[in-house]
Amino acid sequence: MFSFFKKKPADAAPAPALENQPTDTAATPPLTLPAETSQQTAPAAPLDAPAPALASALPVSAEVLSPPPAVLPLEQEQAFAPGIAYGDLSASSTETVAPPPNPAEGKRSWLARLKAGLAKTSANLSLLFLGAKIDDDLYEELEGALLMSDAGVEATQYLLDALKKKVKDEKLTEAAQVKVALKTLLTELLQPLQKPFVLGRNQPLVMMIAGVNGAGKTTTIGKLAKHMQAHGQSVLLAAGDTFRAAAREQLSIWGQRNNVTVIAQESGDPAAVAFDAVSAGRARKMDVVMVDTAGRLPTQLHLMEELKKIKRVLGKAQDGAPHEVLLVIDGNTGQNALAQVKAFDDALQLSGLVITKLDGTAKGGVLAAIARTRPVPVYFIGVGEKIEDLQAFNAAEFVDALLG
Repeated sequence: MFSFFKKKPADAAPAPALENQPTDTAATPPLTLPAETSQQTAPAAPLDAPAPALASALPVSAEVLSPPPAVLPLEQEQAFAPGIAYGDLSASSTETVAPPPNPAEGKRSWLARLKAGLAKTSANLSLLFLGAKIDDDLYEELEGALLMSDAGVEATQYLLDALKKKVKDEKLTEAAQVKVALKTLLTELLQPLQKPFVLGRNQPLVMMIAGVNGAGKTTTIGKLAKHMQAHGQSVLLAAGDTFRAAAREQLSIWGQRNNVTVIAQESGDPAAVAFDAVSAGRARKMDVVMVDTAGRLPTQLHLMEELKKIKRVLGKAQDGAPHEVLLVIDGNTGQNALAQVKAFDDALQLSGLVITKLDGTAKGGVLAAIARTRPVPVYFIGVGEKIEDLQAFNAAEFVDALLG
């Protein structure tokens, strides 16, 4: 598997220490992480390190559903850079991360899954250019295919106008040339959505995860936790989805799989759960705290107000939190996904998107609609249920898979 993140330079300011916390001025020894295996195991903390007392940091109402992982040193900020293997991390890092056995093979495997996932959209678009003449009929068929892929009216009209101009200016005469021109225009349209996801800016980095029921939100949280652990991050989860039955238990299962602590309450205010989790994360000096929130439709105004409350409470638990507000959307929902982006962005000021379930759908053009209408960065896209089926969004790779 290839890397999701890059790291912050070593001179980054460390997170402020909490009051009444034990301090240790001794240098942290370098950490060597093994290559990824089928099960991620957090490395043990140094024997002489003081054991953080989680119980003292949590109110009586909070419940720890799974054992805490070892706390890893926060040395650098790291962000995803497409196609960079673990061994390409900065030489100034105090961590030595072993590369996977064959990073190139892992990259090819991901691209193959992406092309397979977007095959239906690709077929609708690519077949138009086989032996076609460059005339009004071609543009009309292309318009229909883009609309069917949920690119939306605005993005479709933008692409068609730009394509006609490009064909005229460059005097393109072959259908294959027009297809290449369309790929270039689509890549340029999607490029602003490609943004690295940066770790290590704060300790802990507080992430608030939102999304409607069925979008794959809780599963995505589990996958992201696994990836972050693979990059030396200690992770704590907050089961703030108190609205949906079994959501707490589902997140607990992911916590047990990844050896990640889950903070939850049997019943109670999700904002209180979020506050407890951030307090525990600060006390334990965790690297990342991810807060799951209840899935809801943007038309449920009272529930959207609850999301705003959670965000305000996170800011009280830690200055500047949440540092990331992510919306998980189902790629199958097409233009409805765009409506969700608008509504949640208006309410929460989204910092990024995770688009799931792009496999087996002809709706891959929805990213063009998002780019043209509400260009919120797309951090990750998913094309399947496995951990490796969630990867960072890369505009060029996406367009190659879309148009072949």
